[in-house]
Amino acid sequence: MRFLIVCFVTLTFLSCKDETKTKMQNEKTLKNGTYRAVLDVQDNEELPFVFEVKSPTELNIFNAEEVIKVDEVTYKNDSIFIKAPVFEGYIAATFEGDNLKGSFIKESLDRIVPFTAEFKNENRFDAKSKSIQNVSGIWETVFSKDIDGDEYIAKGIFKQNGDKVIGTFRTTTGDYRYLEGVMDGDQMKLSTFDGAHAFLFTAKVTDFTMEGYFYSGNHWKEPFVAKRNKTYELPSANDLTFLKEGYDALEFSFPDADRNLVSLSDERFNNKVVIVQVMGTWCPNCLDESKYYTKFYEANKNKDLEIIALAFEYAKTEEKAFNSISRLREKLDISYPILLAQYGTSDKVKAQEKLPMLNHILSYPTSIFIDKTGKVRKIHTGFNGPATGEKYVEFKKEFESYVDELLTE
Repeated sequence: MRFLIVCFVTLTFLSCKDETKTKMQNEKTLKNGTYRAVLDVQDNEELPFVFEVKSPTELNIFNAEEVIKVDEVTYKNDSIFIKAPVFEGYIAATFEGDNLKGSFIKESLDRIVPFTAEFKNENRFDAKSKSIQNVSGIWETVFSKDIDGDEYIAKGIFKQNGDKVIGTFRTTTGDYRYLEGVMDGDQMKLSTFDGAHAFLFTAKVTDFTMEGYFYSGNHWKEPFVAKRNKTYELPSANDLTFLKEGYDALEFSFPDADRNLVSLSDERFNNKVVIVQVMGTWCPNCLDESKYYTKFYEANKNKDLEIIALAFEYAKTEEKAFNSISRLREKLDISYPILLAQYGTSDKVKAQEKLPMLNHILSYPTSIFIDKTGKVRKIHTGFNGPATGEKYVEFKKEFESYVDELLTE
């Protein structure tokens, strides 16, 4: 049944792109103003986010300091289709007066999440009682504590003003981007939605501890615990991934958008510093990193520097995977090559098989720094994006300093 629903919505979504503006004017369209959207997750919890409609075909999604500009809004009869930039996921809904009801859909993963949106409501969360705790500060966090194979550590970074809370969780492999929410009494509620990931965090907070759950869409739930620790730091991202003994170089051969095989032995990369970006078009942290790398490359490509991305895609067909890559390159105006390393799954074990000289692929993204002689000099796991504030600034300084060092050798 889920497959039939996805197929029907996909066909409708594709056909609606051919609708003319004249016909759209005769159909129901979004009204300008603010909408409170809700995705239904497990335990009867609501994952809310807010968007503002600027015109029938343009809207902004808000997550704390982040503003996601959406310009792919199409209509078909009484249905609307909203597709956020770059990512595959989209919202398909029908009008109920000025409100919306439908689903958030990720076809390649066969995931469908119930969705509603209420017009003229700008409250992400409705705090039912005055906040009695303040989560501002640093929190030493463990997700899935004592669950074999699933436990991992994180660093919570939050700011609270009144009952409003913003912040993020940093892990050893990246961050959960811009989280926004409230402190309702002693209950913290945070959410984010970017068109790829839909995250909800709920927790009971005391002066020194918090305990709660992390929900991803309606398919994933895990517990977490945290304690205040203003000096807490995660392990260095430069020590987590490394070459196996006996290797000092990286080797691969993957196709580009023109189906030409590209490898590091190509003349383009000879006697140059090369940064290999292990990524996926479906990955929000990879998107943040790609935005930064694109700007850096444009400012430095006249030097002996190259960037090459290896995309590990969960799209079910090669064609869909290349379409996702093309969409990312177009949206961000990426001029460095993005090769298709894998499609059909983003499984990290399968990905490591494509790069067997690495001890593992722990995270998307991962950046591999190669000097002018072709030797791997450093591997950086994950990416501290703009939602991490000072850590993002630190990353950029470290990155640019290290690249300069390699270029001067």
